[in-house]
Amino acid sequence: MKHLHIFGEPIIDAKAIEQIRKCPASEEDLCTLTADAHYGYGHPIGGVVAYKDKISLSGVGFDIACGNKACQTNIRAADIDTGKVMDEVFKQIGFGIGRPNPKPIDHPVFDHIAKAVFKPQRKMIQLAMDQLGTVGSGNHFVDLFEDEEGWLWIGVHFGSRGFGHKTTTGFIALSRGKTFDEHVHEGGMDAPPILFDADSELGQDYLAAMRLAGEYAYAGRDVVVEKVLEILKATAVFEVHNHHNFLWEEEHFGERFFVVRKGATPAFPGQFGFIGANMSDISVIVRGVDSETSRQGLYSTVHGAGRVMSRNQAAGKKRWKKGKVEYLSKGVVDWPKVKKEIKKSGIVLRGGGADEAPQCYKNLEEVLAFHDGTIEIEHRLRPIGVAMAVPEVFDPYKD
Repeated sequence: MKHLHIFGEPIIDAKAIEQIRKCPASEEDLCTLTADAHYGYGHPIGGVVAYKDKISLSGVGFDIACGNKACQTNIRAADIDTGKVMDEVFKQIGFGIGRPNPKPIDHPVFDHIAKAVFKPQRKMIQLAMDQLGTVGSGNHFVDLFEDEEGWLWIGVHFGSRGFGHKTTTGFIALSRGKTFDEHVHEGGMDAPPILFDADSELGQDYLAAMRLAGEYAYAGRDVVVEKVLEILKATAVFEVHNHHNFLWEEEHFGERFFVVRKGATPAFPGQFGFIGANMSDISVIVRGVDSETSRQGLYSTVHGAGRVMSRNQAAGKKRWKKGKVEYLSKGVVDWPKVKKEIKKSGIVLRGGGADEAPQCYKNLEEVLAFHDGTIEIEHRLRPIGVAMAVPEVFDPYKD
């Protein structure tokens, strides 16, 4: 390849660097690896590839349009009862497959799904309706933050849920000559990237389907943030909203490319982004700046702090049997101790588990330092309330 820019090479797993080198389809393709990068399915998390004439399913991933939304509210963090608010958040918002006390949600995105350009997505309308406004499990969250001036912020992280996941698995089947609804083995982490010719029918179908899943993800995050604002009896005065698992058509170095960012945040000059860390450290609002390093990095930055410990290592290996979780080995994280430390730091935690403990992640400030000159930190947000799924929640659609 003629272009590979790596941010933070000293803190990136060598397997992720090896994996990004296998992603280009031609010498014309451009690559970047962000400092929170780690090994992924067919394409590293934190991997950005600008393809000249290919559409990368692997570069978008299973959780199409996973992303973040943050909003500054019109109320002060000191003026709320964080415990009561987080109780309501955990009660009224679904962390897992369904939604507690389901109430029909009406949204324009359902009309778009019912008339989807890629017709197999139309059959997923009920799934989409059932899951809009649910967050899912894994590293997905609904958090409350306090900024430097005491203002209360809301931050959420999740994607297109089962609608996006089923879209992805259907296109994996199509890539192997099967029908959209046929079940196929997804392959291992070392599987080569699944690429479609940009001008092919399959490539154009995937673009249409991906964009609809992106619209659905945006709608879901909007619904959840609106619900938290309703609980708080607050309004939003500033919002930041972005995908970090998606494909965009962009210009770089005077040429047009199909750019996939998998676990990477777009950071064009003046563009805002919300980057989460873990359940106890600061998160940030950043703004992209123009520089030679920014251009070399394809105007991309981190989407989080980046894992340093696998879920199995942290929490122990588990399996699901008759709807219940069964642990096969013990993890290294002392979860009761971690919960006590989080409580002592003044953070109200609802849900969560050892696989999302702070020590599973790099330090966000250190990671961001490797992107110096490409972004400016506008706000540092201190978590005061964190809501995540509990380990006992089964969610086949998590990232």
